[in-house]
Amino acid sequence: MSSRLIYGFHAVTSKLRHDPESVKELLVDASRQDARVRDLLQHAELQGVKIIACDGKRIDGMAPGAKHQGVIARIEGGRKVAHLDDVLDTLEEPAFLLVLDGVTDPRNLGACLRVADAAGVHAVIAPKDRAAGLTDVAMKTACGAAEAVPYVMVTNLARTLRELQEREIWVIGTTDDAESDLYAAEWPVATAWVLGAEGEGMRRLTRETCDQLVSIPMYGSVESLNVSVAAGVCLYEARRRLP
Repeated sequence: MSSRLIYGFHAVTSKLRHDPESVKELLVDASRQDARVRDLLQHAELQGVKIIACDGKRIDGMAPGAKHQGVIARIEGGRKVAHLDDVLDTLEEPAFLLVLDGVTDPRNLGACLRVADAAGVHAVIAPKDRAAGLTDVAMKTACGAAEAVPYVMVTNLARTLRELQEREIWVIGTTDDAESDLYAAEWPVATAWVLGAEGEGMRRLTRETCDQLVSIPMYGSVESLNVSVAAGVCLYEARRRLP
């Protein structure tokens, strides 16, 4: 069975919490003796994970150029494929989703996953043909959120949005030229928030499929926000309004 590496405290700790059976060994820089490492080792021991204390140079060699923080876990098997129906069918509350259209930078994806997890989003959706995958860079940037928030990649994004609408999930797109701004707009409880890449925005068909378009007020000299920042603004405003 294939294996892969994840690194950094957030990603490794999240994996131990959410899917401990997949963690086959934990490599830790032997020079680290701080409380954070001790807590991680204790957690791994409780899960029966093999722990290997090794030289920091070995860690550097396994994750060259990465901010691994002296912690690497070897994971058995591929990433679990998330299916949208599985996510939606098990919800016991109104759906709260983030849709990314055209976000191809893995760091932006990782940051969006982190924001989505913090805001309590049930899943992040993106098209297969124009989106960043869950690379090691995206996983690291997500700080563990990639292990907690389902990332669903779909073949046809517009069709998926229509399927969400059939489930009575209101699809809200964000664009600079929307007539209504985020704070003046009203929307139902179940929502899917659609954001495009910075500069390019949503594709035409994606935009036309949305139930509603809103803009984020801009008061300074810049014309747009990074997609992860925009996601945070929208998701937390939506979260604030949830009953």
